[in-house]
Amino acid sequence: MNDQNMLADIPSMPDGPLTGPSAWRTSDMQRDSSWQYILSAAEIQELDDAMRATVAQGLEIIAIDQSNFLLPTFGDKLRQLRHEILEGRGFVQIRGVPVSEYSKEEAARIYFGIGAHMGSPRSQNGEGHVLGHVCDLGHDYVNNAILRGYRGGGPLRFHTDSVDIVGLLCLRAAMEGGESTIISAATIHNEFLKRRPDLVQELYRPIHRDRRGEVPEGKDPWWIMPIFQWYEGRLNSHFSGLYIKSAERFKDVPCLTEAQLETLDLLEEVAKDPENHLAIEFKEGDIQLLNNHEILHGRTNYQDWEDPARRRYLLRLWICPPNGRPLPPSYAERYGNIDIGDRGGIICPGTQFKAPLDPI
Repeated sequence: MNDQNMLADIPSMPDGPLTGPSAWRTSDMQRDSSWQYILSAAEIQELDDAMRATVAQGLEIIAIDQSNFLLPTFGDKLRQLRHEILEGRGFVQIRGVPVSEYSKEEAARIYFGIGAHMGSPRSQNGEGHVLGHVCDLGHDYVNNAILRGYRGGGPLRFHTDSVDIVGLLCLRAAMEGGESTIISAATIHNEFLKRRPDLVQELYRPIHRDRRGEVPEGKDPWWIMPIFQWYEGRLNSHFSGLYIKSAERFKDVPCLTEAQLETLDLLEEVAKDPENHLAIEFKEGDIQLLNNHEILHGRTNYQDWEDPARRRYLLRLWICPPNGRPLPPSYAERYGNIDIGDRGGIICPGTQFKAPLDPI
């Protein structure tokens, strides 16, 4: 191999450790609680007024947008929080939505309205759901390659979703456990540099992923994309170990190399280290918003209530902000395109957007 080919084989990546607000570790966030925003009584009233206005107008949930969910003062705060998500540490938690005082539909309207001030909703599955339901439907997603993790119970490994921002609203908390676990992608990069600098490049090399049955028109049932990409001076992350390993079920997908397997194992090890990830308790009325390009998220195991009416239940949004970052071209394989303000989500033949009020 000549020198030019050797250079072409080296992926673009940072020169060294990453710094800045998105390169945080657990102790940083434990000392600084500014990532948590507690709603005031006036803001809760503003949300209530906006929600009831959508009911009075006869609007379906899916029709709620920034123009009809008016937030005269809290709207400005949401844009500030969005800036923190996109340009700061990469996540926020909004606490205090009084979900126990609302029906599920009313809580969903408030949540959808908050999301509308962050950006436009995107489809979370091939069925076109722009309002997702994170609850245990008994889906064995580990052993069935066409099922999704958010419809199963138990812990979830660290991963990212296929959109700029992912949001979760807690309607009901588990009896015990079920914390949200998050880690900075920049911290993972830095830990690889310290622990296994020989494997850092593997994070930035293309690797096959399984679409798990949700195949856009004209596409293969798998796609190729690096876990990390350094693009226009920013780190972009997209990861699911489950999707990477299950891609081997296709005859056209090569088996993972020893270096790739070591990289996946080390990524899991780094992410599980309590010094690197933050575990956040989900209380009823909490909203978590994450930047998928900078934050990997997971879930701890949990013990649920015996009464089905009390079991852990979250609503999910995938949001495309109007002011997102430029993305590498390879994201188009998963995001549909990379146009700022109009990208992300899963679109398959026949997909029609809907906001169901019940898990399906």
